[in-house]
Amino acid sequence: MRAASRARGAARSPSSPPHPSSPPEGLVSAGSSRTQQAAPAAGGARRMRWSQAMNVNALRAYFRAKGEETGCLAYRARMHRLFAELEPSLTVTEQNLADRVRYILRSNIFDVAELERLRREAVPSSDENATAEDAAPQMVEQPANVDAAVNTPVVVDSNDDGTVAQELELEHMMSTLEEAIVETRSKPLENRPRLPRIALSKRNRAVVRALNPMLVTYLGASRDLCETDSILFGAALAVCRIIGAKVSTAGRATGHSSAIPAWRRRIEERIAKARALIGRLICFRSGNNRPRIVRTVRMAFAGTNVSLSQPDITQKLTERIDDLKQRIAAWGKRIRRYTERSSRFNQNRLFQSDQKRLYESLERPMVSGTGPAPNQADTVAFWRGLWSEPVNHSEGPWTEVVASQCAGITSMDPVIITPDDVAELQTGKVRGLTGCITTG
Repeated sequence: MRAASRARGAARSPSSPPHPSSPPEGLVSAGSSRTQQAAPAAGGARRMRWSQAMNVNALRAYFRAKGEETGCLAYRARMHRLFAELEPSLTVTEQNLADRVRYILRSNIFDVAELERLRREAVPSSDENATAEDAAPQMVEQPANVDAAVNTPVVVDSNDDGTVAQELELEHMMSTLEEAIVETRSKPLENRPRLPRIALSKRNRAVVRALNPMLVTYLGASRDLCETDSILFGAALAVCRIIGAKVSTAGRATGHSSAIPAWRRRIEERIAKARALIGRLICFRSGNNRPRIVRTVRMAFAGTNVSLSQPDITQKLTERIDDLKQRIAAWGKRIRRYTERSSRFNQNRLFQSDQKRLYESLERPMVSGTGPAPNQADTVAFWRGLWSEPVNHSEGPWTEVVASQCAGITSMDPVIITPDDVAELQTGKVRGLTGCITTG
C-alpha cells in the first residue's frame, strides 16, 4: 500500500495546485536548508516553501509594524527589519514579504481567532481597543489623530471578520488614495475627469472620515497651492473609486462644445463617401483600370443591369456622377438650412438676453487676411497696369468653322426708331409690325 501511494505521489502531475501555505510566484530565498525543499521553478530558480512557523513570524512582524508605525504609510521597512530579527537565516525582500503577508491574510491559512491572537501578542496595548470593538460595533467617528484613524474600522457589521478585515480595508483605501494623488499630479488641469455628486449616506461619510487623517502626510509636504489642489482632487477621486461611483474618463471641456446632431454626422459621412466614389468613377472614365478602381465601379453599379464592357458605359458613368453630385448638393442644402436656422435661433436668443453683445457680434469686422492693408495709390497703379498690358489673342480654327456655318443665314432687316414711335410709346399705344395698335 505504501509503495502504491508513493508511486501515485511520484506520478502526480506538476500542474496540480500548490499547498495553501506556498507563496506566490517570485518568492525565492537562499536561506537555511529547511527552505530548500521546493521543486525548482522555471529558469532553474528554487521556490521557497513557507512553513507554518515562518508564516506566523511574518504575521507577527506585520502586526507589530502596523501597531508601531504612525499613519501606517511606511511600515514595510519596519516589518522587513522585524522579520529579519525573527528569521535571521532567510533572505527576503520587502516586496516579497509584503506579498506573502497579503497572501496569508487573503487565504484561509489561519482562521480569524488565530489572526486575532497573533495580533494581540504582537501589539499587547491594543487588547482593550479590540475588546471594545468586539463588544459594541458601531460606525466610525472622527478620529483624533492618524493612529486612531488607521485602527478604526470604516464600517463594522455582523459580516466583518474583525480587525484584520478592517486593516485590509484601510490598506486598500491608502493604496487607492496614493494612486489617485500620483495620477492627479501628472495630469493637466483640463484633462482631469469630471467628478460626480455623491450621496450623503452613512457609508460615504465614513469613507471620507477615514481618508481625512491620511491626508495629513501629503498636505504637510505640500509646497504650493497647485500641489495642495492636486492632493485634494486626488482625495476626492479616491473617494469616488472606493464607493464605486462612476467617473467620466473624458477631460473637462475648456470651451463651448459643438453639439453636432447625429443626423448631420451621418450626412457628412455620406457626402465624404459620395465624393470619394465620384473620384473613382472619374478615374475609371479617364482610362484608369486598376483593380481597386474597377472593384469600386462595380460596387457603384451593383443591383443594376449595367456592365462595364457595354459600349455606352461612358454615358452611364456620367449619369451616375451627375446623380451623386445632385445628392451631395441636396445634402449640403439640408445642412445649410439647419446652420442658418441655428444661427437665427441663437441670435434671437442673444437679442432677448443681451442686445449689446448681439450688436457687437454683428458689427465685428470679418478679418480675411493678415498684415497691413495696401496703399490706395499702389492699388490703383496695380489695376491700371494690369489692364493696360497689351495681350495678343490668337483665335482658334473653330471661329472659321462657325463663320462658314453662319454665312448662309439671311440678315434681319434693320429697324429704325423715330421720335414719333417714342412719343406713341409714352402715351401707351404702340403700332406693331403687323400694324395693330397695342396698349401698354
